[in-house]
Amino acid sequence: MRGAGGSRGGTITFFIGLFMMITGGYLLLEAIKVHSNFHWGYAFYNVGGLGVTSGMILIPFIFGIGFIFYNAKNIVGWILAVGSLGALIFGVISNLQFRMQRMSAFSLLVILVLLVGGIGIFLSSLREFKEKSEA
Repeated sequence: MRGAGGSRGGTITFFIGLFMMITGGYLLLEAIKVHSNFHWGYAFYNVGGLGVTSGMILIPFIFGIGFIFYNAKNIVGWILAVGSLGALIFGVISNLQFRMQRMSAFSLLVILVLLVGGIGIFLSSLREFKEKSEA
């Protein structure tokens, strides 16, 4: 019977490493807090010294939706709707801020040992183990 990754053995270490990776990754992502500067008066972009707000991005979106409902084959409506929706999504994502929450050094070390140790055990389980020769 072949183990993890088609190698001999390593099935138990595969699942131990996978469990450690998932646990460490979950705890690390749980410790990261996401904050956004997104609000209707905030300028996403500056075009020629003029701040373009998210409300201004919605104006071509509204016209594009109107064009699409009037004639679904109107390419200008699709360009306006998809382009402004893409600009809005890009603006929101580009204004996200990631911060680590306060935690003790012990908590951070536990998270890093679980994550990095799990990756190491997981990858080592995919190697082929040599059979021990009996002397």
